[in-house]
Amino acid sequence: MSNSELNFLATLESIVADRLENPSRESYTASLIASGPQRVAQKVGEEAVELALASVGGDRNDIVNEAADLLFHMLVLLRNQDVVLADVVRELESRHTA
Repeated sequence: MSNSELNFLATLESIVADRLENPSRESYTASLIASGPQRVAQKVGEEAVELALASVGGDRNDIVNEAADLLFHMLVLLRNQDVVLADVVRELESRHTA
């Protein structure tokens, strides 16, 4: 994975933060956040199940699409709870053993 690809996660996280701080009616992200933390959590759960089912089906495109949906909704949930992706990365690093 390239730095450019990883950097896009940071860009997407910034976009999500902007939608939270500057909501607009046209934004799916803003409307999802406005629907409340329970709905955001529900979407994460739905997308996780859809990814799991796609993995059983074995279609690579379906897996990629569902993983993208899950990552996006996870970023929304994290930001809505005032958690940044760097917090999650630090936790993963702390669990890593050589």
